[in-house]
Amino acid sequence: MNLLVVGVSHRTAAVPVLERLAVPAAAAPQTLATLLARQYVDEAVVLSTCNRVEIYAAVSAFHGGLADIGAVLAADAGCAVNDLAPHLYVHYEADAVRHAFRVAAGLDSMVVGESQILGQLRDAYGVSVEQGAAGRLLHELMQQALRVGKRVHAETDIDRAGQSVVSAALSFGQEAVGPVDGHPALVIGAGAMGALALATLRRIGAGPLYVSNRGYARAERLAGLHGAVAVPFDDLPSVLRRVDVVVSATASPGPVLDDALVTAAGRPLLVLDLAVPRDVAAGVGLLPGVTLVDIERLTAELPSTAGREAHAADAIVTAEVEAFLGWLRGADVAPTVAALRSKADEVVGAELRRLAQRCPELSDDYRGEVAHTVHRVVQRLLHQPTVRVRQLAAEPGGEAYAEALRELFDLQVPTEIDPPEAL
Repeated sequence: MNLLVVGVSHRTAAVPVLERLAVPAAAAPQTLATLLARQYVDEAVVLSTCNRVEIYAAVSAFHGGLADIGAVLAADAGCAVNDLAPHLYVHYEADAVRHAFRVAAGLDSMVVGESQILGQLRDAYGVSVEQGAAGRLLHELMQQALRVGKRVHAETDIDRAGQSVVSAALSFGQEAVGPVDGHPALVIGAGAMGALALATLRRIGAGPLYVSNRGYARAERLAGLHGAVAVPFDDLPSVLRRVDVVVSATASPGPVLDDALVTAAGRPLLVLDLAVPRDVAAGVGLLPGVTLVDIERLTAELPSTAGREAHAADAIVTAEVEAFLGWLRGADVAPTVAALRSKADEVVGAELRRLAQRCPELSDDYRGEVAHTVHRVVQRLLHQPTVRVRQLAAEPGGEAYAEALRELFDLQVPTEIDPPEAL
């Protein structure tokens, strides 16, 4: 089984492409089921955020797995695979591990060092576990990626070097309209991004705060945690007439704020659209008195590095990748070791049966002693070579030792055949 990551992000595609590929939380189980129904995909995790859509997969063959994942993504986006291919990036084996660890550490984020991605990755992994889509390989990869992300944030100051997408959007907005402390604000959406937006607005002194969500109960719970007022979704027109700042971060497939709704508010507004697909209709940003900051603007204007702290974080990632690859190589040699021990058991069993046929007069107790002795001899002979080959296999180039073991003992270990298909 091999690790494969296929994705698209703010680095490779414009927001319209990300919008078409976005996988809402409610649709993730079906996407996972579709992936697992493909021939070459055995495990999968779907990560969909405001600036990336990625499939982490354990595949039985590179080209077959790539074709399968590409087909699923293209179908979700409603386009041909060839139209999607220029926007995709592909990471395989060691590169897949490194990419996963960099994503968890916030090194591949739009705002380098932001920690929200850790929660998003944890949620994506959780859905995969619930759907039975994560096996041994992705369990290990995801758990280690989450651990690496936490380590980077604990051992470096990358949190200070970076900031959340919400903070970045507010910074751009305040550059245009001035400080928002003391100004009433509305957050639309009660998910993780909405909660972060409320917390950020409260921290910088905005208020009073309102939160609205299609599910009113969730809005009430979130409002209670942040000293905000819950607003029924149908009451958006009235609350828009009482606020100066709007942050929208829902999972809606279409706009929740259009030109007519914002025009009817009849007041200047700072609107932060942090959703993919976009929550705010394109024409809203052209309305008089409206300042719109969205993911497209953030992608264009945010710096791509966080300097010295990013280098320190990357050093941690590099060391952790090598450690994980050592584990992976050790795990890959296990079938060879098992095949060797199985062949030894077959040889011993065959010889003991021959002994029983040639010497039928031997008592059961005597045969038992002979069998026990022969098994002990074989196990002692195999112990040191199998321990050593596991150690050697964990080192760079270690796969050669497993290959030599298979050749020397003519071991039949199932191998994966890579078909000629390509994306």
